[in-house]
Amino acid sequence: MDISVVIPLFNEAESLPELFVWIKKVMLEHKFSFEVVFIDDGSNDNSWEVIEKLSSNNSEIKAIKFRRNYGKSAGLYSGFEAAQGDVVITMDADIQDSPNEIPELYNMIKNENYDIVSGWKKNRHDPVLTKNLPSKLYNFTVRIISGIKLHDMNCGLKAYKKNVIKSVEVYGEMHRYIPVLAKWAGFKKIGEKVVAHYERKYGKSKFGLERFIRGPLDLLSVTFITRFGKRPMHFFGIWGAIMFILGGGVAIFLIVEKIYCAINNLPYRNVTEQPLFYLSLVAVILGVQLFLSGFLAELVSRNSTDRNHYLIDKII
Repeated sequence: MDISVVIPLFNEAESLPELFVWIKKVMLEHKFSFEVVFIDDGSNDNSWEVIEKLSSNNSEIKAIKFRRNYGKSAGLYSGFEAAQGDVVITMDADIQDSPNEIPELYNMIKNENYDIVSGWKKNRHDPVLTKNLPSKLYNFTVRIISGIKLHDMNCGLKAYKKNVIKSVEVYGEMHRYIPVLAKWAGFKKIGEKVVAHYERKYGKSKFGLERFIRGPLDLLSVTFITRFGKRPMHFFGIWGAIMFILGGGVAIFLIVEKIYCAINNLPYRNVTEQPLFYLSLVAVILGVQLFLSGFLAELVSRNSTDRNHYLIDKII
């Protein structure tokens, strides 16, 4: 099979028939063999009834219904598990992403050998203050931290090689960082394509202000996991040692300074009367705690069942 289109959705009953007809039209025009995998993330409208009606007349449809709302990452994870196409396309169900982009995305994966191609909504039809500006700041931060030069990390329209989506585990709110997870898994050819973006035709956005809090926290999580997941001591140990040495060095300096001044009959203050001494003690204590945290994390990591689980690309 050429293409799997994975579409997580929540309360998008109005848009689903139009979206599927559009996808099918594009696939037939380009003679692709395809499947569309809908994941109903606990919708409380009649989205599932619409999917059932569509699937009764179209054998290309696969569908999964969650008993309750779990979030987009859970939907993508289940969709990736079910997908069988050589190229997997993800897109949102609100018809703001254009299925007309699929052939070029497919071409970039199959013929230009990209592992991932991410859409870039260069001209967005979203509110400036609540979406456009925060998105620009968010993407700039992710580019700096991850080293992946994408302008629109969170764009729902992406294309993947099949082995990419079978090699990454998406959970929590990590759908925003699939390219980061893929890079950590060894897939380094990550490209970008400017894609069309349309105004929402039906319903309303399902993402509220909480994404401004969850996004940065998830970025910190995925950065730590990808860099230090199997060697936590390299993070905690280094910072613990720096703080211990810095705090201990300041404390020793204050003590030596007092002894020197006392021997030479110079005015001095008692060490315990100086705020810097207490700051140095705090640094020493934090250093010890960080070091012990790293040691305990290392023990947990070494006893993990997947401590020697590595992603193997080829064997001869």
